[in-house]
Amino acid sequence: MPIKTTPDIITLPVLALRGLVCFPGMVMHFDVGRKISIKALTEAMQSNQKIYLVTQKDVRDEEPTSDNLYGIGCIARVSQILKTPDNSVRVLVEGISRARHLTLTKNGGFYTATVERLTDTEPKHRAVYIETLLRRVKSEFSLYAERLPKIAPDIPLTVETTEDLAYLADYIGFNIQAPYDDKQYVLEQLNPVKRAKVLIDVLKKEAEILDIDSHISEKVKNQIDENQREYYLREQLRAINGELYGDDSDQNEFDEYYAKINSLCAPDSVREKLISEVNKLAKMPQGSHEGTVIRNYLDTCIKLPWNSYTDSKINIKRAKKILDRDFYGMDKIKERILEMLSVYVLAPDIKGQIICLAGPPGVGKTSIGKTIAECTGRQFARISLGGVRDEAEIRGHRKTYVGAMPGKIITAVCGTGSGNPLILLDEIDKLGNDYKGDPSSALLEVLDPEQNSNFTDHFIELPYDLSKVLFITTANDISSIPAPLLDRMEVIELSSYTREEKFNIAKRHLVPKQIERHGLKNQDFKITDKAIYTLIDFYTREAGVRGLEREIASVCRKSAKLITESNVEKVVVDEKKATEMLGKHRYKPEEIFKTDEVGIVNGLAWTKVGGEIMQLEVAVCPGSGKLVLTGNLGDVMQESAKAAVTYVRCHAGDYGIDADFYKTKDIHVHATEAAVPKDGPSAGVTFTTALISTLTDTPVRRDVAMTGEISIRGRVLPIGGLKEKSMAAYRSGVKTVFMPRENEPDLSEIDSAVKDNIKFIPVSNIDEIISCALVSKTKVTTDFHGKINSHYKENTTAIN
Repeated sequence: MPIKTTPDIITLPVLALRGLVCFPGMVMHFDVGRKISIKALTEAMQSNQKIYLVTQKDVRDEEPTSDNLYGIGCIARVSQILKTPDNSVRVLVEGISRARHLTLTKNGGFYTATVERLTDTEPKHRAVYIETLLRRVKSEFSLYAERLPKIAPDIPLTVETTEDLAYLADYIGFNIQAPYDDKQYVLEQLNPVKRAKVLIDVLKKEAEILDIDSHISEKVKNQIDENQREYYLREQLRAINGELYGDDSDQNEFDEYYAKINSLCAPDSVREKLISEVNKLAKMPQGSHEGTVIRNYLDTCIKLPWNSYTDSKINIKRAKKILDRDFYGMDKIKERILEMLSVYVLAPDIKGQIICLAGPPGVGKTSIGKTIAECTGRQFARISLGGVRDEAEIRGHRKTYVGAMPGKIITAVCGTGSGNPLILLDEIDKLGNDYKGDPSSALLEVLDPEQNSNFTDHFIELPYDLSKVLFITTANDISSIPAPLLDRMEVIELSSYTREEKFNIAKRHLVPKQIERHGLKNQDFKITDKAIYTLIDFYTREAGVRGLEREIASVCRKSAKLITESNVEKVVVDEKKATEMLGKHRYKPEEIFKTDEVGIVNGLAWTKVGGEIMQLEVAVCPGSGKLVLTGNLGDVMQESAKAAVTYVRCHAGDYGIDADFYKTKDIHVHATEAAVPKDGPSAGVTFTTALISTLTDTPVRRDVAMTGEISIRGRVLPIGGLKEKSMAAYRSGVKTVFMPRENEPDLSEIDSAVKDNIKFIPVSNIDEIISCALVSKTKVTTDFHGKINSHYKENTTAIN
């Protein structure tokens, strides 16, 4: 072993190695591309051919400093330098001894270092210990070499014949495939014993890494081999099936169909039918059109949830919270839904509860269907029936037709994957019919609980049980629904929203929804209550809230534009701001006249967007007894006007009217808003009152409105839409409303705010209206006047 001596201190050019470590006594070659390194090599060749090689810590560093270099390197002799075509330099060096740099300075475009030559320390161990350690190093290297895919044959031979522990450790450390930081750690060990121990640890780690890598490689190879084997067998099977069943057929397809059919929880008759279809398919040539039809048929039938039902757990308290969360008001609707759910709790197998939600557009009929599905825990499917004119849309097409497919009912059931979903039949009143059939007639079986347990779709051709499906329908006008179909449903009326209901719906639901949809936040945007009322009163006129939601969305869009363009921190929309954003008012609030007028009466009309005040005007002028009707009146409304004239002619003497007025005067009846078609019998009492007011020149009270059908004998007959009409009267400032006595039960449905501000007077005869509606009775005969007052006191009930 060498004896430790005092090391020399010399100054040498420095070359920083990236990812390489140079060991004493080892010959290595590498490429040099950095200019600073080439200059260091040039300086070494011009002096004594010695250079200091030191490894840098970070291989990505292009200009390493002293801090980025390891503390110990190797003094080497440059043996050969070759220039390559890519302007880099290939260098061959031989390590001389370990060294430690003391200083590092940049001189003429390259680094020089004052280095201290290091020698190995003499080990203080017995010779037998050194011999044991030497054998252990050789043994670990042998295990490591066995795991290497390729290794130069001279390396194991050199290791086996070397008996110098220090040199052996350097030789193995230089030739193994280990990270450069591990090799650097071996280089830094001056004690040969310590160096050998460190090398053993490195060899163990590398051997383990090679084991893991070999295991992964073997696993990947086996997997690839298995895939290739499966592919080869599949190709062989395809070829065999081609010989047995025809070209391009695949027996696996039939096996899959058999397995799926046998696993169905369907009746035996269904499985037998499907298996016969598979057997038929197996005999067909692959790619035939009929084979495609059968495949489509089998896939649809297998997808159907035969006797597969969703576990429906209904909690009435939870359902009530969900209904209150999603809807404001609608107390009777919610109560009816909770009654239906309660029945399902007590009798889960009940059939026949088919509900039709009827009401104007935008009042939440479809949303109620979704909420009921959530309350019952059922899957939800919506079928739009608007514009459906083909019976096959309901019952499906025969398989013989090109492009045949199941009907909407079976498709919806397949889509939900459950045999007891909630299916919403939307817009059932808008079904059509033509030469292709009547879809409303096809729905008779679907919605009949006594028949739909064996519903047969033309495409499926197998009876399917729809009795556990909960059907809910929606309609705007139930009068257009065929009577047999309407008879199968329980109609629940959803009336138009009142002004207060619209306000609360907007504040609780629509405004937060639009704020989130438009990327706004509560601290960025606020709309006042008065602004919401402004949108309701002056920019929308509807029964529901769709138009109101669009206006709120418009306000949110304009507010978002202000925030992004003008850097406004917060937008507060009040009445004035809303008008600035949306422009001039589109609608004017309905108002009654400021003074009592002759021949003008406030009528009440029902429209699809709610109730409205409709002023009816009657003018009498000299003529030949003509009756002129204007204002776009329908046939029924014209008949009401004629009935009013007949009644006044019969009782002209009682009112002090000239008995020959129908011969000597022309009567002109006009309804306001002539561009809007109007029809219905409920304006009969309004026509009669206006005619008597005109012929007697008696003003009609400005704060009175009326509705009711008139007979030629003066009887007041019932009408519909009282709730909507009363809301119109409330908005217009009417204080008294005359209504048919037979509509008195409908008062329970009227909003409490309306009943607190309007006096409702049920009447049975037109005389009861005339006695209160006319301001003065000077033109009415005394006997008749007394008779009317007496009759009014005995029979008229004022309801607040």
